[in-house]
Amino acid sequence: MKISVIGSGSWGTALAVMLDKYGHDLTIWSWKEEEARRIREDGEHKEFLPGVPIRKEIKIVTSPEEAVKNAEIVIAAVPSKFVRLNIMKFAPYFNEKQIIVNVAKGLEDGSLKTLAEVIKECVPQCEVAVLSGPSHAEEVGRGIPTAAVIASENEEIAKMIQHEFSNPVFRLYTNTDVIGVEIGAAMKNIIALAAGMSDGLGYGDNTKAALMTRGMAEITRLGMAMGGRRETFYGLSGMGDLIVTCTSMHSRNRRAGIMIGEGKSLQETLDAVHMVVEGVNTAQAASELARKLNVSMPITEAITGVLFNGKDVRHVVYDLMMRDKISEK
Repeated sequence: MKISVIGSGSWGTALAVMLDKYGHDLTIWSWKEEEARRIREDGEHKEFLPGVPIRKEIKIVTSPEEAVKNAEIVIAAVPSKFVRLNIMKFAPYFNEKQIIVNVAKGLEDGSLKTLAEVIKECVPQCEVAVLSGPSHAEEVGRGIPTAAVIASENEEIAKMIQHEFSNPVFRLYTNTDVIGVEIGAAMKNIIALAAGMSDGLGYGDNTKAALMTRGMAEITRLGMAMGGRRETFYGLSGMGDLIVTCTSMHSRNRRAGIMIGEGKSLQETLDAVHMVVEGVNTAQAASELARKLNVSMPITEAITGVLFNGKDVRHVVYDLMMRDKISEK
């Protein structure tokens, strides 16, 4: 199939490389001509995905019209805070037959909408699906076996993408719970920040296991309040993604949390990671959404306080440990 990727970061590039290897016709859109030129000349994306060859057959373009014309599937792989801006830029060139697969993970500030909702609002003529799961770009680009979820309210669309994207190193499962898949994807980044902070403080496995488990309770509560199904959060896009993001050094959210736990400021941390840290982008929106829906999310609130309100990480841990005693639910 003709597949275009909007966004030339590590994840979009890794998906393009993987899909190209298994017979599809790929185009990657970059917003910077200089970046596009370097990728073409180097045959790899040295900044975001070094060591992963990009065949010359993969087209690297900077024109939105050229990027999506004739594409049967368009993968939206831009950071969450730029989804609306970029989809609106591309909107005049989409047609009713095109399918947009969102692979970004987050919530939109202000509106508190999921990214699939944002895309559908911008291009109502298109079908929108969401791809998520434990899938580090560094591993997908190298062909390491990976399983993920493709979610669409239209099950036939999900099955078609499953058929086209699945191969010996990339296995997709279908789901119709788009809200559940998106909330799991967005919220796990915040819990990964917490897990990283725990590591940065020198705490142990007990602490991280508690954060992951209670973090999943928060994710499930919020997702169900928004209409998601409980079982979704214990699948690949929920628990699976949470495990890999909280435990791997490929995780930029965990790496950012480690630096903050070690005492670096938020700005110093973001400068050092040098890539988008989606948990930072999502934390305030998630906290606001939790308050709006009257959902208890103490870990999320604590991380938001550390990131944006100057709260000390060790004091936040103490406050979490000394909360009112409750049952496990």
